[in-house]
Amino acid sequence: MIYEKVLLVEGDDEKWVLPEFIEKNGVTWEDKQGNRIVEIKPFNGKEKLNRKLLNIELKASGLKILGIILDADEYPSNRWKSIRNCLTEKFPDIPEQLPQSGLIHHGEIKVGVWMMPDNQEQGMLETFLQFLLPENGKALWQFTEQSCQQAKEQGACFKDCHSDKAKIHTWLAWQNPPGRQLRHAIKERILSPASPQAAVFMQWFKKLFEV
Repeated sequence: MIYEKVLLVEGDDEKWVLPEFIEKNGVTWEDKQGNRIVEIKPFNGKEKLNRKLLNIELKASGLKILGIILDADEYPSNRWKSIRNCLTEKFPDIPEQLPQSGLIHHGEIKVGVWMMPDNQEQGMLETFLQFLLPENGKALWQFTEQSCQQAKEQGACFKDCHSDKAKIHTWLAWQNPPGRQLRHAIKERILSPASPQAAVFMQWFKKLFEV
């Protein structure tokens, strides 16, 4: 099948969360005929986002726009360097620094990169979702952070690099109803889709995919 617009994402969480988030920001993801504005594909792990995968996607028949969303993880500069090295074979003028507003590179194929949470800081999708906490949820969030730290001291075995995952899911466990999945938390506005950081992401998305 020919897809003119493709979005590569880290995994299934992004595959389900991002369409909900984008729709709640006023962009219809799928029309009544089942046509999606973008074909979203998880690459299932940072190790699998390599030059070979990107070359396969870039050679796909009919492709006009390719977007890439990945986690910065603990070392944002290394993460950007890695993805940049994968792209410079086809696009030698990719900038050395990832723009704070996200990369949009115009060429025969338009390419965009967004590195979660904000193209600068370390983190992941769950870090970005912290930007969506409602104003009346900030006090509970502080308590969540303290609780997760105390749990770690008591032997909780989540990795330090996954602390943002632990925090957001702990916070959601204390909502009504408790323990909603990330995409449902956005759909039901337990997490608010509107924030300054979310607006920057939406500007990048709409400009890249021309929606």
